[in-house]
Amino acid sequence: MCGRFLNRTPASETARIFGTANAVPNYPPRYNLAPTEGVLGVRFNPDDGKRHLDVLRWGLIPVWAKDRTIGNKLINARAEGVAETPAFRDAFAKRRCLIPADGFYEWKKTTSGKEPYAVVPVDDPLFAFAGLWERWRDPNSQEIVRTCAIITCPANETLAPLHDRMPVILDRADWPRWLGEDQAKRPDLLKLLRPFPAARMRAYRIGQRVNNVRNDDAALLVPE
Repeated sequence: MCGRFLNRTPASETARIFGTANAVPNYPPRYNLAPTEGVLGVRFNPDDGKRHLDVLRWGLIPVWAKDRTIGNKLINARAEGVAETPAFRDAFAKRRCLIPADGFYEWKKTTSGKEPYAVVPVDDPLFAFAGLWERWRDPNSQEIVRTCAIITCPANETLAPLHDRMPVILDRADWPRWLGEDQAKRPDLLKLLRPFPAARMRAYRIGQRVNNVRNDDAALLVPE
């Protein structure tokens, strides 16, 4: 599961890291991103052959959905069935993206309640979550809404004490295949959906303020 993450790196720097070519979105640092909010997504545009950085609504709405409420439940896609699940299979085949993140949050169940943890990269400036995106037209307003979901896989040794799932995090060398810049068959793409090396991330306990999505500041990351 990935239900909360952060993106504090300036959008201009994120654009540089991912090599995007379009105008940089006006996107402020965020420390407590929650489902249904706008998140940054990196997509490959076959029309100009370049990567684009855009804001996508977190919670994928399939093209066949009658309203947007289904997106509230489709924030994550399990790697084990993503290529066949009706809500995700078309996006997996044609509309894959990267979702930059400075880290994410997870909660450990204890006898006294849930303890929040921050999970951050050790040797990279950002994580690159494997994502899917979709373009949905609201049948009432005709508004075009671009949405996304984060793919999850079994937890690695760092995350296992906290939760049995984690977001799929892709190495830079795999970005071109995932985005569709390089040709890749379904089996090759599915092989990318594996746990990130445990040694390349660290998890540490933080305070309870992260539980409230209204709290959105750098102090959330202070170790406790």
